[in-house]
Amino acid sequence: MSAENLSSAESPIEKKPPHETQLYVSVEESKLPIVYGPEYNIGFLGLEKLHPFDAGKWGRVYQFLKDDNLLQDDTTARPQEATEQDLLVVHKKSYLESLKLASILEWTVLKEWSMTVAAITEVPPVAMLPNFIVQNKVLKPFRYQTGGTILAAKLAMERGWGINIGGGFHHSSSDRGGGFCAYADITLAITFLFERNPKVTKAMIIDLDAHQGNGHERDFMNDDRVYIMDVYNRGIYPHDGFAKRAIKRRVELEHHTKDDVYLNLVATNMEDALKEFQPDIIVYNAGTDILEGDPLGCLSITPKGIIQRDEIVFEKAKKWKIPVLMVTSGGYQKTTARIIADSIINLKNKGLISIEAAKNCQPSRRRIVSSKSNSQSYETLFSRLSRFLSGSSTPEESKEYCSVKEKTTLTTPDASDCPDRGPQ
Repeated sequence: MSAENLSSAESPIEKKPPHETQLYVSVEESKLPIVYGPEYNIGFLGLEKLHPFDAGKWGRVYQFLKDDNLLQDDTTARPQEATEQDLLVVHKKSYLESLKLASILEWTVLKEWSMTVAAITEVPPVAMLPNFIVQNKVLKPFRYQTGGTILAAKLAMERGWGINIGGGFHHSSSDRGGGFCAYADITLAITFLFERNPKVTKAMIIDLDAHQGNGHERDFMNDDRVYIMDVYNRGIYPHDGFAKRAIKRRVELEHHTKDDVYLNLVATNMEDALKEFQPDIIVYNAGTDILEGDPLGCLSITPKGIIQRDEIVFEKAKKWKIPVLMVTSGGYQKTTARIIADSIINLKNKGLISIEAAKNCQPSRRRIVSSKSNSQSYETLFSRLSRFLSGSSTPEESKEYCSVKEKTTLTTPDASDCPDRGPQ
């Protein structure tokens, strides 16, 4: 995004009369401010396996929370899909149009056909799929998660906290996507609050994903209402020097940073940030790609360290009496779903989130059991595609893809063993 695009005249957070939206639905008191929908999960013909991202982790987090009786279907807030009108609150029309792919086989429109979604997901074969499959199997889950972040932000202001089991697409900005991030849900959630909630005039983003959150940084570059603290691995994607100008408190890590150093940096910098800036809401991007062994994050934080990190953020939000919204963002190992669930359970056990309002609801005892037979494992790609084209495939079948206040760098082992690629 050029400097010209960041002028106040074209700012993605320019004040406009709020449009009519279905995203701000009324949520019964009997439901927790935890947002999830089965539409979150991405799966299409097995192509999602070509990317290290666990494209079904959101459903597994939810199932773990159900198994541990923290929530049930009837105590979970359900989001609506973000419409184009919702997305246009932040996104440029030209960018949204670039996501509407024509088939690569239609050579006459090749110049208009876009590599955007294939590039965003880092799965090149996506470029070969018909547009309606891309829309329904890739972009629709992103739009539901975006709606979930917007709803969870509303609930955070009403209940004191909100968690979207998905979201955290911090590489997407008003005019671009990248790193498995198609829609700027963080920017959208904050902008919706600015437009619709008079109690919200200032917001703080605490981005603790392993990657720099260059999307929301570009979006809020010239907006003094938003304070950004970003703690990330300096040696990996996206290396966005321009976006760094928006960071008010920048903490750069070296590869293989461990728990003790990391947790101290998070705690001290967040405390100092809250002394500098008193927001009406904290938006916490809680990426788990900081986990040791993550192929893209290249840090060395233990599962216990991640749980402690989340606890620090919620403790400080409670201390300062600031509502907090949590989104789950990046995380590229199968173990991250269990860690996210354990962290949310820990927040409940420590009294940092309350589930009292949903206690009187009758918990559902139904368990989701896959009806997929072993023989389907040997099914041909053609037959799977046929079911997609006919619309008869099920989700279960397709499942399993600045201003600088402070800069800190750490001396750690050589980073040559870690790949420099996104996302999140």
